[in-house]
Amino acid sequence: MIRIQAFTFNALAENTYVLYDETREAVIIDPGCYDQSEKEVLTAFIAQNDLKPVKLLNTHAHIDHVLGNAFVKRKYGVELYLHESDLPVLKSAQILAQHYGFGAYEPTEADHWLEDGQTVSFGNSALEVRFVPGHAPGHVAFVGHADRFVIGGDVLFRGSVGRTDFPLSDFDTLVHSIHTQLYTLPDDYTVYPGHMGTTTIGQEKRTNPFVRI
Repeated sequence: MIRIQAFTFNALAENTYVLYDETREAVIIDPGCYDQSEKEVLTAFIAQNDLKPVKLLNTHAHIDHVLGNAFVKRKYGVELYLHESDLPVLKSAQILAQHYGFGAYEPTEADHWLEDGQTVSFGNSALEVRFVPGHAPGHVAFVGHADRFVIGGDVLFRGSVGRTDFPLSDFDTLVHSIHTQLYTLPDDYTVYPGHMGTTTIGQEKRTNPFVRI
């Protein structure tokens, strides 16, 4: 069984996730930890639970989701997984860091490319990769079918959807991704988003004003 620990980091209130199972192997998704205190919160949780991070995953590479990439790679000796279509976003992060006041941001590079339908494994667990562009050109979501959840990044929120006023974003593409890749999941799947609290697929189908069906 996968256990999910969420942290809310940095000035943009980004959700970072640590997923782990009974083997104590873990994956870290979208580390937004920026200052020293946030890094200490993350590392303390990992140490206290005797976890062994084995992979670093990014749903996408907007600055608030990658602030801790370099730190996590260095601290735990893990490699970064990202969809190749988000490489331009990752490369632009250093420029955007200055714009958002993250002057100490340390850039890093992806080590592996994620693909739609790929399985990401750790311990006794597996996540399905689903390609969900729109908010970012290489955005992916990670689906845990055995435990009925999706780590959705900035695609689908409780009562809202990801912004599409950024470069390389597109609203129609985002809506298509939600309808074909997320709303095809069962209604009881929990959505762990990149900002704000959790929701479910069924709740958003019924009530989300942007993508209600």
